[in-house]
Amino acid sequence: MNQFLLERGNELVTKIGEHIFISGVALILGVFFAVPIGILLTRTKRTAAIVIGLTSALQTVPSLALLALMIPIFGVGKIPAIIALFIYSLLPILRNTYIGIKEVSSDYKDAAKGMGMTNVQSIFMVELPIAMPTIMAGIRLAAVYVIAWATLASYIGAGGLGDFIFSGLNNYQPDLIFAGTIPVTILALIADLLLGLLEKKLTPKALKEAEQ
Repeated sequence: MNQFLLERGNELVTKIGEHIFISGVALILGVFFAVPIGILLTRTKRTAAIVIGLTSALQTVPSLALLALMIPIFGVGKIPAIIALFIYSLLPILRNTYIGIKEVSSDYKDAAKGMGMTNVQSIFMVELPIAMPTIMAGIRLAAVYVIAWATLASYIGAGGLGDFIFSGLNNYQPDLIFAGTIPVTILALIADLLLGLLEKKLTPKALKEAEQ
């Protein structure tokens, strides 16, 4: 392994950077789309089941098939990979946001109204902070999924650590397989750890004390 690092260390760093970029952009897009939609669905409950059902159906499409479907529309490279990973990130974030906001006690909502808060103020100042642990659990799950599935992006020329893994499998080179698999595992663990720390920071102190 030391010999591999000496010979291909720079390439490994590049692949890690590509993997982080693909996964990070897909996850950020997922958060920006899924969280607002999840909140909106709690206000339009009739469409919630349809939207969540549609998102669930999209996630049942095999990863390679979804990546292949991106090629005729977006070609090959990082853009179709990011779009495919973005689609896969939606369900856990959307579902957890919907559940988290929906399960906020009506007492808190009534108290917010009693204080003269508008619907938007109630969402940002009361409901979101209380639902944050549930929402962050969805984001953490999506992050692990996206980092793992990003290895398949190498099949459509997006780069990343999947290049090492599949090259190693095709050429029977264990060093390449380990060089791709180990960093992916470490990235997933680091992402989960960092998002867990962010969750603690965003969760209201009173809620954390109540849980203890």
